[in-house]
Amino acid sequence: MMKRRIALTALGLALLATTTRAQDMMRDVDLTSPAMVSAEMSRQEVEAALAKASAGAPADLTGKRLSGLDLSGLDLANAILRAARLNKTKLAGARLDGAILDQAWLLEADLTGASLKGANLFASQMARARLDGADLTGARITADLTGASMVGTSIADANLGADMRNQSMGLMRAVLRSANMERLNARNADLSRVDLEFAVLRGADLSGASLKNAQLGGADLTGAIVIDADFDGADLASAKLIAPIGLDRAKNFDKAKNRERLIRE
Repeated sequence: MMKRRIALTALGLALLATTTRAQDMMRDVDLTSPAMVSAEMSRQEVEAALAKASAGAPADLTGKRLSGLDLSGLDLANAILRAARLNKTKLAGARLDGAILDQAWLLEADLTGASLKGANLFASQMARARLDGADLTGARITADLTGASMVGTSIADANLGADMRNQSMGLMRAVLRSANMERLNARNADLSRVDLEFAVLRGADLSGASLKNAQLGGADLTGAIVIDADFDGADLASAKLIAPIGLDRAKNFDKAKNRERLIRE
């Protein structure tokens, strides 16, 4: 019996460690090292790589160090940027439709007004990134966007929710803790199990969005549009839900957690 308990305890710790590693890529990483703050290519060299790309062979910039570069306005559609370092890189107005940014580093990157429609952002590190006015329609996002600025951003039809079918890497979902998402367009987006604690969602359009089991503790949803939004299991502890639009047409609001702790006025 004792051996069994020890085995179960070890298994539990292993699973916990796996879950922690899944979205804590910054642990033990020196963010000031040359690998994280320097660039091994110039803008001109990136442009040359893009010029050689074709529909069947997109530009492959996997693992490239591109931090701090000004890549504003470039057409990086369908480019492969898996595990690339783009910390503090300027990508304002860039076209990244269909790009693969899985496990990429975009800490404090500037993606203002960029287009990332249908892009893949699996386990990407995007803390404090600027995505004001960016278009991530239909994107797959399990990125850490803690403290990001996403004012007027579109994540319509995007999938930010946890994939409960494959947990080999732990609970992978978007983290938007303390992000500024005022006037966000999240129509029909999957935000199930997403961490939205203390996020600013004032005036956000959450029509038809899934907020199942989402963490909304301390979030500000003042004036948010919640028509057909699904609140089943969402944690609303200390969330501000002042003057919401369409709350009477929201789904499963009676099944949300901690409704008695909502701030309504």
